[in-house]
Amino acid sequence: MPNTFTQLHIQVVFAVSSRRNLIKEEWKNNLYNYMVGIIENNGHKSLIINGMPDHIHVLFGLNPAHSISELVQDIKGNSSRWINENKLVAGRFSWQSGFGSFSYSHSAVKDVIKYIDNQENHHRKQSFLNEYKEFLNKFGVEYNEKYLFKEILDRYDFMQ
Repeated sequence: MPNTFTQLHIQVVFAVSSRRNLIKEEWKNNLYNYMVGIIENNGHKSLIINGMPDHIHVLFGLNPAHSISELVQDIKGNSSRWINENKLVAGRFSWQSGFGSFSYSHSAVKDVIKYIDNQENHHRKQSFLNEYKEFLNKFGVEYNEKYLFKEILDRYDFMQ
């Protein structure tokens, strides 16, 4: 659309179904690159993707012609299909329903990129669920505990 100028920086966070540790070091960068392609093919600007074996953080510049929900549905649906078609996990891979989405000013983007890039070190000190609650509280998002990403009851079962 001519004469439309925006600067919308969005971080999206979503988890593997049942919070299982399924995203493996050997193929996670290929997954992230695949997600970058989805984001950019939809007219958005990918800034960084990183995560842990059980969840992903994505920071991108949003094209206002497309909704966040549509983009996340596209990322999750197509990346699940890619993981399953490439048989990267035993059984069927899927993402947990829902996601968190948070907006940032231009001045905060460098710090958010640094935060996302540093996920491995960050999660040595804090669980994903606590991190997610911290985001919700920081951004003033009201939530019901029963609708948060589910914690794994027995993480040992999913470590392999």
